[in-house]
Amino acid sequence: LVALAASACVPAEEPQPEVSPMQALVDQYATVPLTSDLSHLSENDKQVVRLLIEAVQPMEEAFWMQTYGDEAAALALAGDDEATRRYVEINYGPWDRLRENEPFITGVGAKPAGSNLYPADMTKEEFEAAAAANPALAGLYTLVRRGDDGTLTAVPYHEAFAGQHAAAAAKLREAAALASDPGLAGYLNLRATALETDDYQASDLAWMDMKTNPIDVVVGPIETYEDGLFGYKAAHEGYVLIKDLAWSERLARFAAFLPDLQSGLPVDAKYKAEPPGTAADLNAYDVVYYAGEANSGGK
Repeated sequence: LVALAASACVPAEEPQPEVSPMQALVDQYATVPLTSDLSHLSENDKQVVRLLIEAVQPMEEAFWMQTYGDEAAALALAGDDEATRRYVEINYGPWDRLRENEPFITGVGAKPAGSNLYPADMTKEEFEAAAAANPALAGLYTLVRRGDDGTLTAVPYHEAFAGQHAAAAAKLREAAALASDPGLAGYLNLRATALETDDYQASDLAWMDMKTNPIDVVVGPIETYEDGLFGYKAAHEGYVLIKDLAWSERLARFAAFLPDLQSGLPVDAKYKAEPPGTAADLNAYDVVYYAGEANSGGK
């Protein structure tokens, strides 16, 4: 009886507020603060981090243009529902990236396989015939658009995204002037030029040559996953990284084992013909900023 009386005095649990289906989708994603130890950076290099974040930010607008088109129009699809608006932001459009791009807003239809990288009314056969005559259409750094006469034309990225590229290049050059590491400074200047010309090879090689940089940045059109039609077109993204010196030092010794690790892979010998170099870099980084494709959907 005493036990029954005691249990009767336990207050009932407060009913939990109902969560809308759209809020449940948003709640799949955890919000995580991006932090890093900057104590090993000089005051100038701390300013470099700030400038690199500003250099990466224009990739947001460029990626919106590539994946959907007009960001404001995409957000307007959500109406007054804040959860829907947030889910559009997370997915850079009204299609759910965790569910094979299923539409989560009624009436928008299926996501175009080629996103906004090609004309929505273009067929594969039309593209292939046009690209045979004009190979620039299949270029990594061109948008495909329909001209006034109905033919397909190639628009170079440095023209299509001139404003975004110019803004990023200016910040990269500011950062280069302050960077303590010569390799990083050289890379940033070359990357700025690449954004203005669509010629990325020199900056890519400079990025691979960096060894002592305490800061790193990836910025520009890189991966081709957004092009579900052909996989030809690079999408814009960016992230700013701070090297974890202690963990990078721990990882460095494993580079010596790469040839042995490759020789033991359970694949045909033809896939292991080129031995990896023992001078390969293995580093650990904290990411302190994401933008564009790198920020879309799940990280």
